[in-house]
Amino acid sequence: MVTIRAFLAVAVARGWPLYQMDVSNAFLHGDLTETIYMKLPPGFVSSCPNKVCRLRKSLYGLRQAPRCWFAKLADSLTNYGFHQSSSDHSLFTFNHNGVQLYILIYVDDLVISGNDNTAVHHFKLYLSNCFHMKDLGTLKYFLGLEVARNESGIFLSQRKYAFDILEETGLLGAKPAAVPLEENHRLALANGKEMTDPTSYRRLVGRLIYLTVTRPDICYSVHVLAQFMHKPQVPHWEAALRVVRYLKANPGQGLFFRADCDLRLYAYCDADWAGCPLTRRSLTAYFVLLGTSPISWKTKK
Repeated sequence: MVTIRAFLAVAVARGWPLYQMDVSNAFLHGDLTETIYMKLPPGFVSSCPNKVCRLRKSLYGLRQAPRCWFAKLADSLTNYGFHQSSSDHSLFTFNHNGVQLYILIYVDDLVISGNDNTAVHHFKLYLSNCFHMKDLGTLKYFLGLEVARNESGIFLSQRKYAFDILEETGLLGAKPAAVPLEENHRLALANGKEMTDPTSYRRLVGRLIYLTVTRPDICYSVHVLAQFMHKPQVPHWEAALRVVRYLKANPGQGLFFRADCDLRLYAYCDADWAGCPLTRRSLTAYFVLLGTSPISWKTKK
């Protein structure tokens, strides 16, 4: 996610267009290097019932399928002249005769950007010749992230995802909370009744964790709540619902990547002193900006 946010921040700062493409039946494109056999599928009648099928191509459900597909795609990009990033293998870069192209991959979703629209168009045609591609046009929705762009920058949010959380917890009509967590909370020392079914708590916290992709304001709260996944108590559940009520105040809040960005890194960090009442361990937090665009943050005990 840090790569995705940095990718978008650089693209908007340099005024590059952003396009999205999707691969149809991606896992069926992979080439197998191992010898794999499978039983005859149900309903298939053969004159030789003792025979099995030998796979020539990758199939959905194979453990090798994701690796085979990515290897096939990486080979196609390398043949075009792209170089794979050593820091994040999902990022590929192309730099030749002043033409710069960048592609970000998540399984079968591709985000493409560059400084030359003609080169981008030729590259999209090349991908369509290699695979069965679907051109989704300008980037608007990627991995649950809603992307809105104008002349001043890009706004990234998870508004629909936040509303889904509110609807699932039944708090669409609840009164919004001003802050996500009480000040000077003592959740680590809570001595309430244990939840009979912790599944709902784990699901809610898991969904909140993904919401921190565009909501650094709840990062600390979710970090605290995630420590009680094993045996959540009623006070922990109530604290999680308070975070949801905080989202109710502004479910569409997100990140704004400004176009007038200097692309310089700024980092801030802080730590308390033995803040955990149980382990006496400290809490560290950092926040990294690329110009004025937030790209990375974390809270860790």
